[in-house]
Amino acid sequence: AEGAAAQSSMMAKRTIELKEIRGMSDELINETVVDLKGELFLMRCKKVTRQDYRVSDYKNMKKKIARMLTVKREREIERGIKPRESRKLKAKWKRSIVYRPPPSL
Repeated sequence: AEGAAAQSSMMAKRTIELKEIRGMSDELINETVVDLKGELFLMRCKKVTRQDYRVSDYKNMKKKIARMLTVKREREIERGIKPRESRKLKAKWKRSIVYRPPPSL
């Protein structure tokens, strides 16, 4: 019974997070993804240099990035953008990214 209650609260958290992401603009999603990828890079550096870091944070951050990119793709589908065109837009977006240190620094 406890496992089911914990699982339903996790689902509720996820749906709340998705509502927040869906409320964001495309530009804000892009900026947040860039920041989170910077954080992931720092975590990988900590892992290599054997500093303390929480493995669960790494996993959760990757999932958060995936959710944001999923919402971004859902919006592209609503606009009628085909997968091939989407890949071109993604490549163009990746080239336009200006890498900066994540806000946590």
